Amino acid sequence: MSLTFDEICIDAHDASALGAWWSTVLGWPWGIDADGDVVLHAPPGAGPKWLFIAVPDDKVVKNRIHLDFRPDDQQAEVDRVVGLGARHVDIGQGRESWVVLADPEGNEFCILAADD
Repeated sequence: MSLTFDEICIDAHDASALGAWWSTVLGWPWGIDADGDVVLHAPPGAGPKWLFIAVPDDKVVKNRIHLDFRPDDQQAEVDRVVGLGARHVDIGQGRESWVVLADPEGNEFCILAADD
């Protein structure tokens, strides 16, 4: 038996808005699947699809899993993503080489230093 990593599922209060936001951040196309969920399609070799599923619940605690992104220029990407609506968050990381941000629904993710 074998498994293939096919998609990352992300609960969202507003799946369309959050999916569109991440589509802009990543530059990936998105669409609506047969179940009405928002799907971001990763380019070949860039990882699994991202599936945004509408749920009535708001996020209330720190994520147990998060995404890390490695840019060519950390500060430029932090500035760009914050300009799109992300916000800086403190999850107790202290002074590290990565920057912790949250998307518009509060899901934490990190932008790593280019040379880590």
